[in-house]
Amino acid sequence: MKKKVISMLLTACLCLGLTACGGGSDTQQSAGTEGGSTEASSTQAGSEGTEEGESGGLISVGIINNDPNESGFRTANDKDLKEAFTEENGYDAQFAYSKKNDEQIASAQKFIQDGVDYLLLSAADTAGWDSVLQDAQDQGTRVILFDRVIDADESLYEAAIVSDMKKEGQQAVEWLKGQELDEYNIIHLQGVMGSSAQQGRSAALDEAAQSEGWKIVSQQTAEWNAENAQQIVQSVIDSGDDFNVIYAENDDMAKGAVAALDKANKSHGVDKEVIVMGFDCNKWALEELLAKNWNYDGQCNPYQASYLTEVIEKLENGETLSEKVINMDEKSFDAETITQEDVDKYGI
Repeated sequence: MKKKVISMLLTACLCLGLTACGGGSDTQQSAGTEGGSTEASSTQAGSEGTEEGESGGLISVGIINNDPNESGFRTANDKDLKEAFTEENGYDAQFAYSKKNDEQIASAQKFIQDGVDYLLLSAADTAGWDSVLQDAQDQGTRVILFDRVIDADESLYEAAIVSDMKKEGQQAVEWLKGQELDEYNIIHLQGVMGSSAQQGRSAALDEAAQSEGWKIVSQQTAEWNAENAQQIVQSVIDSGDDFNVIYAENDDMAKGAVAALDKANKSHGVDKEVIVMGFDCNKWALEELLAKNWNYDGQCNPYQASYLTEVIEKLENGETLSEKVINMDEKSFDAETITQEDVDKYGI
């Protein structure tokens, strides 16, 4: 915000000193980015002075997220952010979406050039962010990570509001150990490779498989997609390999896996042939647990906007943050114990 106030004062002084100057027309910068998609709120980024002055001074924010259609989690996450970062709440917000790191980086560079006060980032990949975050710091744009961590020096961002993805995986693995199966033959459906969710949830299963002697029948990325997951599980069924556990790193992939099981007349759920495990706690997925068609679902909290606005408020007030990484509390659910109240309260 300080950059904009100084710019406005200098502009006013210059206009007073020039007797022949007329009023210039406002220039609106394009919100588009190559490859990805970008949306702006009702107050366009790049519109200095008049609109901002009349509104009392908005905090400009560039928000980079993954595709809202990627999953139920991402849809809920995007909706939560859009409800919080509004003009009525004191923000001039633009949103950019992509599942590709290079497109997200291009959007970040655009926001930094626009001079946003804050860059909020849910990175598609953990790597490749050092240079653009250094540019942000040099330009006075503060960076806050949400949903996903990145491999960058902590000095390059103010805070990271995230789920502990490996802890989510460890909770799931501990639950699976507790099933005390005679043997563990697991189809592992991974999310987008390189994302922190994939890395954390995969690492937990990989470590358990090695220490416990579990067999990973198939380990492939379905990129969070139900159809891809169905194809992978169908190929395992066609191969004749035995399996009794589906460990899917999100609910949509678990749903795809179940579609393949149903097609092959393989029973699944409580006391059935195949254990089904998912993550994210979509309401429809928790209903599958309640019906005992699935066995386990791990929560990944999509409601991060309140954490983000709290951090921004503290920074705007000149406060020092007490912690760099803010982990949200998350639950897990077992088909044997889940209730309708759980479905209604935690389903997204």
